[in-house]
Amino acid sequence: MSTTARPADALRAGDSPRSTSTSPGLKKVGGVAGWIDDRTGSAKGVGYLMKKVFPDHWSFMLGEIAMYSMIICLLTGVFLTLWYDPTHGEVIYDGSYVPLQGVEMSRAYASTLDISFDVKGGLLIRQIHHWAALLFIVSLSVHMLRVFFTGAFRKPREINWTIGCLLSMLALIEGFAGYSLPDDLLSGTGLRAAQGFMLSAPVIGSYLSYAVFGGGFPGEDIIPRLYSVHILLLPAILVALFTAHIVLVALQKHTQYPGPGRTNDNVVGFPVMPVYAAKAGGFFFIVFGALALMSSLVQINAVWVHGPYDPNATTAGAQPDWYMGFADGALRLLPGWLEFTTFGYTWSLNVAIGALLLIPVMYGVMGAYPFIESWVTGDKREHHLLDRPRNRPVRTGIGMAGLTFYGVLLFAASNDIMAIKFHMSINDITHILRVLVFVGPIIAFWATKRICLALQRHDRETVLHGRETGRIVRGPGGDFHEVHEPLDPYTRWTLVQHDPATPLELESGVDANGVERKGAGKRKARAALSRFYYSGGVNPVTPAELEAAHHDGRSHEAIEPAQEQERRTVEAGER
Repeated sequence: MSTTARPADALRAGDSPRSTSTSPGLKKVGGVAGWIDDRTGSAKGVGYLMKKVFPDHWSFMLGEIAMYSMIICLLTGVFLTLWYDPTHGEVIYDGSYVPLQGVEMSRAYASTLDISFDVKGGLLIRQIHHWAALLFIVSLSVHMLRVFFTGAFRKPREINWTIGCLLSMLALIEGFAGYSLPDDLLSGTGLRAAQGFMLSAPVIGSYLSYAVFGGGFPGEDIIPRLYSVHILLLPAILVALFTAHIVLVALQKHTQYPGPGRTNDNVVGFPVMPVYAAKAGGFFFIVFGALALMSSLVQINAVWVHGPYDPNATTAGAQPDWYMGFADGALRLLPGWLEFTTFGYTWSLNVAIGALLLIPVMYGVMGAYPFIESWVTGDKREHHLLDRPRNRPVRTGIGMAGLTFYGVLLFAASNDIMAIKFHMSINDITHILRVLVFVGPIIAFWATKRICLALQRHDRETVLHGRETGRIVRGPGGDFHEVHEPLDPYTRWTLVQHDPATPLELESGVDANGVERKGAGKRKARAALSRFYYSGGVNPVTPAELEAAHHDGRSHEAIEPAQEQERRTVEAGER
């Protein structure tokens, strides 16, 4: 006779084994997942991603909006390719739009009209595509501003910042290519301008134009070539760069805003599954719904109003899409004397600088900035906590100077419209904007830096003395003073967690043997830039200063006179 032995920590006498029931659907999903893992070994990577923690802050949604907008562009673009005809062959229009019936036009323009008026849902999809493209550029630009002002580009994320700069620049080119495909009068005018920009390139201008357009303007090759670039080449590059960006975000620790319990060694937030995935999925449909609502109620790019492109005609008051406005403004502000002739050759630098050099130079400087700042500050550490913009006044000032420069150029793109609407001289407006393009960024930098320093001093006073309550009390000696409420530790931590401003010290020009070191000028320049970067900075309150302030409201003043004197000396040197 045999008995079944049970361990002491197993079932008690009389208990029945507990059975776990698994739904048939879950069994099938598990079976498919196991089959895939057996052949790809992807379970470990997927498990890592599902447990990845992301911090929760509204500004992180800006990057998500850019990603979702790009996805919507891809989906709607697939729909549009089914009916769009990218050829220059001439046809007589006989579609539903009566005002253009019997008009000769290209097949590209006729197919665009057919999508708008004869394909069910075509106009809605076309407008969603256009609005999503604009939202993609807007959200990507604002996301990059958030990254810049908070210092999220610092080590180890310099590569991701460079990828973002490339994405932003290629998004402009992709938008212009799509904007030119309908072959209406407005887009044709833009292509005519682009051909003029190519001709302004020194030495190779005419060859470049003939290569792109397949001969003289307008030719019959430009629309098919733009179509291939717009739906194949640039989307493939954008998707590849976006994928690399997301992979780097997943592999690296996500940045987070400073707060209690948040350090460079942890991430406070929610895992991808189930919290973050559910929120991200819901947010995608919110973005899609908002774009669909905008596209249903707000008309954009009504190509039927302009009619087909005619090289002998142009649209009055034609303006490029807003994202190319700054380049157009630069063209209007550049002086005519930059066009000159030498040795029988004409150099149209007044066009080439604004049309061909501005965009790559601007994005090149943006892409190089993390490396420039790292060299100036000597900061080689990894950073996972974001900066408050006020705690980096020079960087914030540089960002505002760049935005001011961009804004002046953008306004300059409408100097003719402003002259008409405000009954002003277009020459006067142009001269004023030419001055502002140089003076405006300097004023913006100075004002922004002073505001940041004032906010830093306010934070320091708030930490030392607490919040003002508005209650006035009389002391034993008959004096009156306002009662201040001390800050709670969580609020105070955010105001004192940043690093103090410490410029690089200039090394000795000679080594231990008295031999002069190489690169003395480079070291002096670096030290000067470091002093400029940290000049006037207000250091966070130290524990000793806080203890003195709590013991006696005025005792902290005896601790910091040297620091205050040093700050005033630096500011006097700047003036």
